[in-house]
Amino acid sequence: VQLQASGGGLVQAGGSLRLSCAASGRTFGYVMGWFRQAPGKEREFVAAISWSGDYTYYADSVKGRFTISRDNAAKNTVYLQMNSLKSEDTAVYYCAASSSYGSVVPSAYHSWGQGTLVTVSS
Repeated sequence: VQLQASGGGLVQAGGSLRLSCAASGRTFGYVMGWFRQAPGKEREFVAAISWSGDYTYYADSVKGRFTISRDNAAKNTVYLQMNSLKSEDTAVYYCAASSSYGSVVPSAYHSWGQGTLVTVSS
């Protein structure tokens, strides 16, 4: 599966952004996730969604502010709606695909997009 992330940019603290991840190739049955990596830090889990879209899970740091969703039927796209953004959300955001539900470690994800930069100014 090939993944293409987009939607990053510069936003003020308290603002919103929506990231998109367009998938092509074999995507049936895959869990889709978002990770982020800030300068000098390790890549960390943000959110993931099951193939059906019925199950989602989030890192505690974004719970209640971010929402992950997916459109399998038409666009084969995963979204990350980010609200109430904070300066600590500044990072490169990556989308990824996994065959295993419930994992929050990067090694469980076998396909990765190129990343999109989100910068939150305070």
